[in-house]
Amino acid sequence: MENILEVKDLQVSFQTFFGEVEAVRGITFNVGRKETVAIVGESGCGKTVTANSIMQLLPMPPAFFKGGEIFFNGEDLLNKTERQMQEIRGSKITMVFQDPMTSLNPTMKIGRQIVEGLVKHRGMDREEAGKKAVEMLKLVAVPQPEKRVNQYPHEFSGGMRQRVMIALAIACNPQLLIADEPTTALDVTVQAQILELMKKLQEQLGMSIILITHDLGIVADMSDRVVVMYAGQILETGLTQEIFASPRHPYTKKLLASVPRLNMNRDEPLYSIDGTPPDLYIPPKGCGFYDRCTEAMKICREHMPRFDAHSHSHHSCCWLNHPMAQRVNSADGSEGL
Repeated sequence: MENILEVKDLQVSFQTFFGEVEAVRGITFNVGRKETVAIVGESGCGKTVTANSIMQLLPMPPAFFKGGEIFFNGEDLLNKTERQMQEIRGSKITMVFQDPMTSLNPTMKIGRQIVEGLVKHRGMDREEAGKKAVEMLKLVAVPQPEKRVNQYPHEFSGGMRQRVMIALAIACNPQLLIADEPTTALDVTVQAQILELMKKLQEQLGMSIILITHDLGIVADMSDRVVVMYAGQILETGLTQEIFASPRHPYTKKLLASVPRLNMNRDEPLYSIDGTPPDLYIPPKGCGFYDRCTEAMKICREHMPRFDAHSHSHHSCCWLNHPMAQRVNSADGSEGL
């Protein structure tokens, strides 16, 4: 499959009063054309920073790139000027943000907000763009679109505002859509409608999607591949069915175990992962999950494991996959490598 996006060894930090925070620590992944890739992990693992890095939306300072490359259609986005990125944002790469109420301009009518992008990126006149805005609201199933284009964001419900955000994002037929927690704070029924809408629009427009979420139910339904992030690093990546059927990293296994099951007993407690993520002011030398891992070994604390291939598409980063791990564990039961 041809890749539309390639992220290579991306490293992003923030300079603060207390020192440097290494938010993203050398991640590598790609997105194929017409493919949906889900990036999952706990809050603070670097998912949104990665998305904003692709869009070049991080405030600099305090953010800065320590290294890496981001290729979109073969062009390195990190070498683009702000003017060049403005031509790419909204036309070729778009983003649906987590909170539509703070992403939409509260002082502008919905129709005008869609029209502005069409005039800038598609070269339409305002009359033509106004008609297109009505079409886009109709496409995302906003009722009475002719009336709604003349209303303000506060006159819409949460689900309707999210539909407007999607309409804004796809108005210029982007090649890549980044959806950052697109269904957060929405009720379950509206969530299902938004996800079904995104799948339908992807089929119609042929765009690629990066789906950022911590909801593994959404991942199972929407994505082709999964990237598991923790403490600014990628710990496992693979096809969705591989990640759910045979997870290879302890963190991935614990994430899946924390999903409620339909066959749970009424008095059975929900599973949670003990401990907290590491402080990225002082990032760990070895595996970031060491302090919370029940299968950790001595080597995990001092050395970051390499990526091991379990198939052509499934890779994980864990010392338990090392050929010596089983032999040493079976010898003493606890010490590891």
